[in-house]
Amino acid sequence: MTKRNQKKYITEEKKKELEEELDYLTNTRREEIAKEIERAKSMGDLSENAEYQQAREDQASVEGRIVEIKNILKSAEIVKHRKSDTVEVGSTVILRKKYSSTDQSFQIVGSEETDLAECRVSHTAPLGEALLGHKAGDTVDIKTPGGEVTYHIESVE
Repeated sequence: MTKRNQKKYITEEKKKELEEELDYLTNTRREEIAKEIERAKSMGDLSENAEYQQAREDQASVEGRIVEIKNILKSAEIVKHRKSDTVEVGSTVILRKKYSSTDQSFQIVGSEETDLAECRVSHTAPLGEALLGHKAGDTVDIKTPGGEVTYHIESVE
């Protein structure tokens, strides 16, 4: 993996979504879990209290996610979509597989925004990594678990 691909990238929309999640977890969910823990403590013996154990697990999960979001927001580069002939994070790429007459559209995104159902491919995935830096008209070979696949880049938006 190249140094370029080790960076975390997010769109402005994803940044806003993460900020909203962080706000919810920090200001609402933390308080809800604290109340659940207090309620479960009042039930007595904590060693056999499943509700208490679950609340503590929820608390650990929320705190872990808070740390994760803070790290992403602190270190990620915000990608602004710009017109470019070269495939980069934020580009939408129209591809045609060799020996196919059907085009496929993929958006190259940061790993936090990967969604294959929406054809949003991470820049660190084999397809995303192979496409970075190429232009419309280029042919790209991509190693997949099923073997090598050749794509022709029809256009870059």
